[in-house]
Amino acid sequence: MVRAAVLPAVNAPLQVAEIDLPDPGPGQVRVKLAAAGVCHSDLSLSNGTLRQPVPAVLGHEGAGTVTAVGPGVTTVAPGDRVVLNWAPSCGDCHFCGLAEPWLCADAGAAANAPYATLAADGSALHPGLGTAAFAEETVVAAHAALPLPDGVPLTDAALLGCAVLTGWGAIHHSAGVRPGESVVVLGVGGVGLATLQAARIAGAGTIVAVDVSPAKEELARAAGATEFLIAGEDTAKRVRRLTGGVGADVAVECVGRADTIRTAWSATRRGGRTTVVGIGGQDQQVSFSALELFYFGRTLSGCVYGNSDPARDLPVVAGHVRSGALDLSALVTDRIGLDDIPAAFEAMVAGKGGRSLVVF
Repeated sequence: MVRAAVLPAVNAPLQVAEIDLPDPGPGQVRVKLAAAGVCHSDLSLSNGTLRQPVPAVLGHEGAGTVTAVGPGVTTVAPGDRVVLNWAPSCGDCHFCGLAEPWLCADAGAAANAPYATLAADGSALHPGLGTAAFAEETVVAAHAALPLPDGVPLTDAALLGCAVLTGWGAIHHSAGVRPGESVVVLGVGGVGLATLQAARIAGAGTIVAVDVSPAKEELARAAGATEFLIAGEDTAKRVRRLTGGVGADVAVECVGRADTIRTAWSATRRGGRTTVVGIGGQDQQVSFSALELFYFGRTLSGCVYGNSDPARDLPVVAGHVRSGALDLSALVTDRIGLDDIPAAFEAMVAGKGGRSLVVF
């Protein structure tokens, strides 16, 4: 038996229950979780903003130790420490052929197939985003378990599975921040904090953090922000004042709301780049006039999983962790248990804290 946080239906409260996991089949591995981060995407899955068959075990940002492997698995072995990859690329689709594995057409396929059963009645359970990390153990495809480089604490390594790769990629891949450039980050949650650290590592000059909560300032400055602003109607104007009157070279939006996306765009200079990391609902519509699109010459782009190739980027990011440049523990404001996940969801809705980390 394995304890897990189960989502019985969309918009229903999570229920901690015992589940039955099968032995890993061909091409699969079983992982004993050390920790799992509570990401806003999990909240979006629970409330229906993102599609997820239910009942399901959520959680996609995790790390742990392989306990068993199925037939044909050669990439990892029992005893190996791994980071879960919630969007493993197939290597065969059109987007993988373009060397864009973050857009893989089949990356989410595992979420649609039952992977375990509820111990109480035998009903089938689906793995949230294919990983089901809100559980003591999980079974995933072997290519969804990435070997963790040496020198990275296993518990904090869970953050590499989503927040850090997303924030790192937003800065280094999507926005392509160059040394000395100014950066504004809107939303100082787990991903926002990772983005701020990535901007600092990239050598950005002025780094402005924006959030609705004054309590986030200390976290933001510790992550690398040189300036902190409370979000308001004049946010874009205040960012321009902090960046020589022209606007930031790069804006990264980590909230997923129409108004913050629009603010991010308006806060950049002519020719600036805005990267949208936050996941919003279909009702969040952003408007631009044809004239301003021409006049400002700005770039607006979406960003999936930091436009990262986890197999390529994980060793690079791990190197920064070992050197001390990237502090994973600085992203975590609460270390909790399975029963505390609903409270962590409430904290995210209220805009409180950084990352909550479920520790097993």
